[in-house]
Amino acid sequence: MVNSCFTQYKLNYSEKNLAVGEFLHSENISAGGHLWRIRCYPHGFQKEDKGEYISLYLQLMSDSKNVKAIFEAFLMDKNGVPSLSHAIRTLRVCDSKTPWGMSHQFVKRADLKPLYVVDGWITIMWGVIVLRDDQLAVPPSDIGSHFGNLLDSTDGSEVSFVVGGETFPAHRAVLAARSPVFKAQLFGSMADAKMPTITLHDIAAATFKIMLRFMYTDALPGKDELGDSPIEAFEDLLAVADRYALDRLKLFCASKLWENVTVDTVAAALSCAETYNCPELKKNCMAFVTEEKNVKKVLLTDGYIQLAQKFPSVLAELREKLGA
Repeated sequence: MVNSCFTQYKLNYSEKNLAVGEFLHSENISAGGHLWRIRCYPHGFQKEDKGEYISLYLQLMSDSKNVKAIFEAFLMDKNGVPSLSHAIRTLRVCDSKTPWGMSHQFVKRADLKPLYVVDGWITIMWGVIVLRDDQLAVPPSDIGSHFGNLLDSTDGSEVSFVVGGETFPAHRAVLAARSPVFKAQLFGSMADAKMPTITLHDIAAATFKIMLRFMYTDALPGKDELGDSPIEAFEDLLAVADRYALDRLKLFCASKLWENVTVDTVAAALSCAETYNCPELKKNCMAFVTEEKNVKKVLLTDGYIQLAQKFPSVLAELREKLGA
């Protein structure tokens, strides 16, 4: 018996005949001896959301009770890459015919066209993993917490970094495994390879601290660790991620910047993308700027003027996209 199944669901972006609370549904799939389908509400499930979101719910179609299952869904972007920011995973105990809410705010409709619409269609990957009652429970990986404890304890550290007057003990092997730049610096022919203490310039201590913890734990900081300006913190973090070739951290930061893009901030995000070679963020920002409803507003912002002065090549690309 197959205990899991994953498939795709195609949603017509131009679907306009359904009101808030009305849904489409996928074909049934079989997993764990049960039939499942998703309900998709193109204009949302709750009236309070004013039709601004797509809602996604999963439904057990078999006549069964107390079925424990993991539901997962994520959007595929225009390049066929799974979305980091529009993805959900949840564990539920289900009864038949009852739709279980995976996300009543799965994705904002305003984000669809620039990011996810291909030839008029949106692709949602979704699946079910059914857990048997007699399965042995395997806890999720906690390797990140163990490495975090190693960083905090400083046991076995052989190198320290002095950043902005603060000292950060670390382990050469961990840094080298995570970053090719640190590998060359700490194990190559550079003078730093033999130095017990290395002073770094052009980086804030708070930014280095967050980067270092990410390298050990693969986890982003909580909101309380980002200071008074989370967006500036992610911009600084994107810069050091590019500096040390931490591609996963770089994409995380780009995703956070994109989530907070507005007419007033898109020029700054685009400047970051161009400065630190982040094509994914750049592509999304360019699409946002060239949206008919945004373009005139963006052109009147101070950020756009600064962008045009700093990156005339980006201005030329925007003009080409606008047909000017």
